[in-house]
Amino acid sequence: MYVPSGLDGDARWRAGLAAWAEVLPDSTVFTGLTAMRLRGLWLPPPPDDLPTFVAVHESSRRIRRPELRVSRHPQPPAAVLLDDLRVAPVAEAALACARDLGVLDLVVLLDSALHLKKCTLADLEDVATSGRPGSRRLSDALRWCDGRAESAWESLLRILHTACGVEVEPQVDLRDAHGVFIGRADLLVTGTRTLQEYDGAQHRERGQYRRDRGRDAALAKSGYVRHGWVASQVIHDSWLILRTATDALGRDLSVDDIRPWWGLLEASLFSKPGTASMRATWRLPDL
Repeated sequence: MYVPSGLDGDARWRAGLAAWAEVLPDSTVFTGLTAMRLRGLWLPPPPDDLPTFVAVHESSRRIRRPELRVSRHPQPPAAVLLDDLRVAPVAEAALACARDLGVLDLVVLLDSALHLKKCTLADLEDVATSGRPGSRRLSDALRWCDGRAESAWESLLRILHTACGVEVEPQVDLRDAHGVFIGRADLLVTGTRTLQEYDGAQHRERGQYRRDRGRDAALAKSGYVRHGWVASQVIHDSWLILRTATDALGRDLSVDDIRPWWGLLEASLFSKPGTASMRATWRLPDL
């Protein structure tokens, strides 16, 4: 099999999956992160040489290829057709991801699936209580998920707070003293007027920049204190971010308070240790 020339990026990747589908057993289903990417979900940062994840019936011939990560199932894997490819349902793909990924990675995937309405919470809870491999970690991740998040980095910003004992409310409508709508906040620190938001675009077009500044002025006039954070700060300046929340609550912040977040982060693809661990799990060469 071959991939046509002239393709790049996502088109080339999808053509590669179509080629795999032609040579793999008929029971093969694309699952795990492969299925999640096919559905356009938010992903934790994958390595460039991420393998293709497939599930097959245990009666199928054994497949050993470094480009593939194969799971064998006692029953034929559930599948739906997506772009002429056999793909695992979202809940099944989430369970496959839970066998390898950290809880933080899973929360990003689950938030995305719920926000984009690719599955229901009941679908995920069914597989999380099945007792199958990965179900315990999937259950852990479900305790943290919230489909109101509008990006992967909003999910991380929320978990940073909640893992460290700071309650936040996602996607809150804000109004001034006269009840006039000002805007919607990514996160409101519960019991305060402090907003924690993800600033995704460091370079915004002029019109959007002007609208944002107008919103900020209206928020300040109504007594809200807004903090905007970029992705690198969510990863590397978590202490500073959390400190703004605990200051608003009139609480002290200790190293013990932030350790739960550090633990989640270091077990995820958002960190170097977590990525190294996943590479070993997937038998990828050391970098």
